[in-house]
Amino acid sequence: MNRSELIGALAERAEVTRKDADAVLAALAETVGEVVAKGDEKVTIPGFLTFERTHRAARTARNPQTGDPIDIPAGYSVKVSAGAKLKEAAKGK
Repeated sequence: MNRSELIGALAERAEVTRKDADAVLAALAETVGEVVAKGDEKVTIPGFLTFERTHRAARTARNPQTGDPIDIPAGYSVKVSAGAKLKEAAKGK
């Protein structure tokens, strides 16, 4: 399902226009992005998903072509965890 199909499904289920559904989806993505960028709290949609910023320590890796070591600096990443309802849906139940 791509974004357009998702917006269509949301609009149909919520009985709103596609424009309104698109605005809500864009607002959700923007809000989650802002909270994750701050890094001081998680965003949880109960039973569905949890988003949180995680710290990745500096490490040394190897260039796969040459085998030379490469220093990778510390940084941040995003962890997304599935909630119970989403896990059950994935099982086909």
